[in-house]
Amino acid sequence: MTTPAVPLPTVWPALRARDARGLIDFLVAAFGFEEVVAHPDGDGGIAHAQLAWPAGGGIMLGSVRPAGPDVAWQVPPGSSGCYVVTGDPDAVHARALAAGARILEPPHDTGYGSREFAAVDPEGNHWSFGTYPGEPRS
Repeated sequence: MTTPAVPLPTVWPALRARDARGLIDFLVAAFGFEEVVAHPDGDGGIAHAQLAWPAGGGIMLGSVRPAGPDVAWQVPPGSSGCYVVTGDPDAVHARALAAGARILEPPHDTGYGSREFAAVDPEGNHWSFGTYPGEPRS
């Protein structure tokens, strides 16, 4: 009997960054994302990067691009917020602290049964890590 392959994520939070390489390095060091690919844009930035979360899912990001007729989708750097499910938010918090992340909320237990904390990355994006996996679909 073979195990079915886990489907690839089909929803990807996407971020823009003033320093995409710096943000990639921070997200890997501070939170534990894994760099899958980072394609340079030819101007010293990143055209497209994909980071995987070890427990599943991931994010995409790239360097901010100047407004113009060829750039239809503008996302201001530092304007995103993401919630990431983890089985051990205290360990992610310790890793984030060791990497110099700015913590917005220390680890705490919530009224809905999650243990979580919140931090901000160098671009200004907000990140919340917790044990709450979301409710199952019916």
